[in-house]
Amino acid sequence: MTTTSQVKSRGRVMLNKVPEVTVYFWIIKILCTTVGESFADYINETLGFGLTNTTLAFSAALIVTLVVQFRLNRYVPSVYWLAVVLISVVGTLLTDNLTDGQGVPLALSSTVFAVLLAAVFGIWYARERTLSIHTIVTTRRESFYWLAILFTFALGTSAGDLVAERLELGYLPSVGIFAGAIAIVTVAHFRFRLNAILAFWIAYILTRPLGASIGDFLSQPVNETGLGLGTIVTSLIFLSTILALVVYLTITKRDLIVVPSVDGRLEEELGEGEPRVLVVTNKTDATPAVIEAVRERATAGPARFFVLVPNPGHLAFDRNSMDTRLGEQVLKRALPRLEEPAGVEVEGRVAASPNAYDDIVEELKRGDYDEIILETLPSHVSHWLHVDLPERVAALGYPLKTVTATH
Repeated sequence: MTTTSQVKSRGRVMLNKVPEVTVYFWIIKILCTTVGESFADYINETLGFGLTNTTLAFSAALIVTLVVQFRLNRYVPSVYWLAVVLISVVGTLLTDNLTDGQGVPLALSSTVFAVLLAAVFGIWYARERTLSIHTIVTTRRESFYWLAILFTFALGTSAGDLVAERLELGYLPSVGIFAGAIAIVTVAHFRFRLNAILAFWIAYILTRPLGASIGDFLSQPVNETGLGLGTIVTSLIFLSTILALVVYLTITKRDLIVVPSVDGRLEEELGEGEPRVLVVTNKTDATPAVIEAVRERATAGPARFFVLVPNPGHLAFDRNSMDTRLGEQVLKRALPRLEEPAGVEVEGRVAASPNAYDDIVEELKRGDYDEIILETLPSHVSHWLHVDLPERVAALGYPLKTVTATH
């Protein structure tokens, strides 16, 4: 079965707007949640701004930062993590306003925020058919993403305070409880194949009470089972660490998806003077459906073909693996099988991203392609080929042939 789609206007193309999920991501995320707890307390209580004024000030700063974030067309570490710090503070203040300002019980606010978060996820999935953070490539998806982030912080604050209040365990035992819960999610993902997207969002919610417990343990007085560093010292320590890590990531680009060059050659050297066709395959070798699609295109006229195959080694929380050996094996088997129907030498590379769309967009920008052949799965969605990929690729404006994988 094959389908052909074509859209005249290519429109605005955005690369993924969030960082790669690496160890740096989780470290900074926990640091941000700690700052959200300690810095909000410092401004509100120590400086005497009050809940209302503190909430208004940080909400205004968050809005300005998000406007800058939405205007970007790719991930910029300084802007992104500033938005996370501010949304952490605002999420904390939402719970504090309800609890301290309005007298809303923590059990009720936790329930409300859980329902709101579930509603955001439900609408997001209904509209976009994916909750993967590797698909934040449109303004609508980015809006869902930041709304979900806000409610994860609010829920994490209220639920964390509820657990601490009901169990009365103290700050350090609370750190152990939430760290243990995250460890269970990690083991469930690695050992028992818990869905990567589900595991990511559960861990993301749990890091909020973990960070808050760490912040309280460091800042609160010794007679209240804390270390007595105070909110200002705690905030400065964590803000300085966040700044250092963001500068490091900005310089090294360790949390960016790097698309390798094609044998060190420029795009203009490949297939000059002939239409170029980008062939995006599934995790199998070149299937009969792809071979037939290439044969049909070659029969219609001269063309150069370039194959993009996924890296089967992608792991942990929907992030990429730097080990491309399995992908190279797939590519090595696929290229000879495609050269016969193509009638010319076929080149290709292993994708760098766990999200096909990012690599497709990057390859299109590098290679001056004219057409796309996209292989999809017959009955389920792979970790790489998200369910709405054909529609999103078609919206880029290139002539697109979609083929269903056969064996």
